[in-house]
Amino acid sequence: MTRHLTLIGAGLAGGLLATLLAQRGWSVDVFERRGDPRVKGYAGGRSINLALAERGLHALRAAGADGAVLDKAVMMRGRMVHSLDGGQQLLRYGKDDSEVIWSVSRGELNITLLDAAERAGARLHFDRRLDAVDFDAMRAHFVDDTNGQHSEHVFTALLGADGAGSALRNAMQQHTALGERIESLGHGYKELEIPPAPDGGFRIEPNALHIWPRGHYMCIALPNDERTFTVTLFLPLTGDPSFETVRTGHDARAFFERDFADAVPLIPALEEDFEHNPIGQLSTLYLDHWHLDGRAVLLGDAAHAMVPFHGQGMNCAFEDCVALANHLERTPDLAQAFADFETERLPNARAIQAMALENYLEMRARVDEQDFLLQRDLERELAQRHPTRFVPRYGMVTFRRLPYAVAFERGRIQRELLVEATRGRKDLDGIDRAWLDAEVERRLPPLPVEG
Repeated sequence: MTRHLTLIGAGLAGGLLATLLAQRGWSVDVFERRGDPRVKGYAGGRSINLALAERGLHALRAAGADGAVLDKAVMMRGRMVHSLDGGQQLLRYGKDDSEVIWSVSRGELNITLLDAAERAGARLHFDRRLDAVDFDAMRAHFVDDTNGQHSEHVFTALLGADGAGSALRNAMQQHTALGERIESLGHGYKELEIPPAPDGGFRIEPNALHIWPRGHYMCIALPNDERTFTVTLFLPLTGDPSFETVRTGHDARAFFERDFADAVPLIPALEEDFEHNPIGQLSTLYLDHWHLDGRAVLLGDAAHAMVPFHGQGMNCAFEDCVALANHLERTPDLAQAFADFETERLPNARAIQAMALENYLEMRARVDEQDFLLQRDLERELAQRHPTRFVPRYGMVTFRRLPYAVAFERGRIQRELLVEATRGRKDLDGIDRAWLDAEVERRLPPLPVEG
């Protein structure tokens, strides 16, 4: 008997999961409410550039799509911090160029993954919005919003990769309590653009994620292979300054000239971009349950949407795809496979959601503070002396595939050590290295070797 699964959502996670499942012999149908971006173009204006790291790369390798993605990605070595006085400082992500992340376009990546899914044998259905689900009759009802046509699909199981506003999640909640909680960050974002330089090159250092930290708000800029930068302004929704007080293009120019002066010459269409592009919302979605026995399961943003400040939303979703495909391959019973998937991934999703929230504070307010920089210096020193025990939390999250929950707990212990060792100091002279080495060995067992 042919094994069949129905995916809701043909975004990044949907495209990747469809590929992985089809490669494993599943018959796969994918339904997407939007039109085919390969025909209609990708709708932008609300999409922060994506930072591809090892977890995501591992998943793309499994799907055979890593080469096509990296061909259009731009390497980022670290954070280029822009201070208020115009000074710049590069803070590396890792020890050298073997530890970097990659800036990728969401639209280009989506198209690459859709092509991969079709090559693997998945069937893609566009302009099909999930309207209702009859879980007793195992029938899903769809509407084509371009012409109002209704259609019905008989399913064995529904896999929800349809994002933070998941229609499948809403349908599941009409049948069972999932324990949904949504916590707004109280900040929003708006996209701007740095175009290529007159000679066709990049206007600023291309191999870095640029940050303008300003305490309660910030700007970032990620490079694109077209020699542009996607600039994202993160600002509170209320207060001063906020999107309440910075409302027009004229307001935005005055605000930038005051707080991001070195960025103003880089963004010639500042006023137009600000007025044209919408304000994106930033929230964290928590669920206590991700599946409905063997009939439906959620993954990616549909199960655990997070704020984008650790660059792990996509990487976490891709890790979900690999984990779910593996559980389905190992366990014939769908209900057991979905339950095992949830047991494995839910605590890790909670951990990266917490770290993403923490990283916002670090990026907007801490990256240029003296105690933070001193702790980073000591962190690098300890990582060199204890490479199997003391790995910076960012490195555990970004350059390894250690479970997020393990990285979160080890990072907490390491941060305590750094604070204890540097408290009241202006430099690293006089630190008791023998005590510190002993504490590292006492508090941090060796990390497992990844295969």
